Amino acid sequence: MPMPDEALLTVAGIGKAFGGLRVVDDVSFTVPRGGRLGLIGPNGAGKTTVFNLISGVYPLDAGTITLDGKAIGTLPPRDRVLAGMARSFQNIRLMPHLSAVENVMLGQQARASGLGALLTPIGWMPRGRWRRDAEALLAEAGLDIDPGDVVSSLPYGIRKKIEVVRALASRPKLLLLDEPAAGLNPAETAELARFLRKIAEGGTALLVVEHDMGFVDEVCDRVVVLNFGKRIYEGSMAGARADALVREAYLGADAA
Repeated sequence: MPMPDEALLTVAGIGKAFGGLRVVDDVSFTVPRGGRLGLIGPNGAGKTTVFNLISGVYPLDAGTITLDGKAIGTLPPRDRVLAGMARSFQNIRLMPHLSAVENVMLGQQARASGLGALLTPIGWMPRGRWRRDAEALLAEAGLDIDPGDVVSSLPYGIRKKIEVVRALASRPKLLLLDEPAAGLNPAETAELARFLRKIAEGGTALLVVEHDMGFVDEVCDRVVVLNFGKRIYEGSMAGARADALVREAYLGADAA
């Protein structure tokens, strides 16, 4: 296992404005190798914008982003995936007409060694290495489904988990999860939390945006709190609950 305090992701002084509105302002934090960091805050705090800056959806206005010692702040999203980053989205973005295993295989494209591998139809070799690897990932995730099941026929919670497995198919060093527990029932949420902790134990670092504070407490060992685009707290979840600025951000000055 990697040293837990060795920084894998370093976000330093990043900023983003849309017109005259500054939505991310001088935000900095690190995610250690194998670490589990929660990025939390009230609605409109800038959490998803930070995710989009890290994953390359938006260009940086200021600051730097480093992954495993490599500056990635100016790289396009595809090159960030090649550098060791993967992401799931708040809204499920699976191919509904494909099977579970075929959707997972789509995440393997970052590992394809050449044009021939990319152009090989996913159904051409039913027991090929790519399909076996994808089926193994589904099994490791504890999904009690037939890999050939079409995803549109599967329950919402199962589809959420398949999206995480698809992100893992690229074998990332860092996995970004945008509201992974949204829409899940309590049993599905608890199962997903166990699954994500297992992923981190295997050495993959997690950066999680989530509104379910119980889920964050279960999954993450540290949190960064944003409010109006600024970092107002970094530390343990217990410390966040007791912090005056955090309480004011969530509850308002009078209630806090």
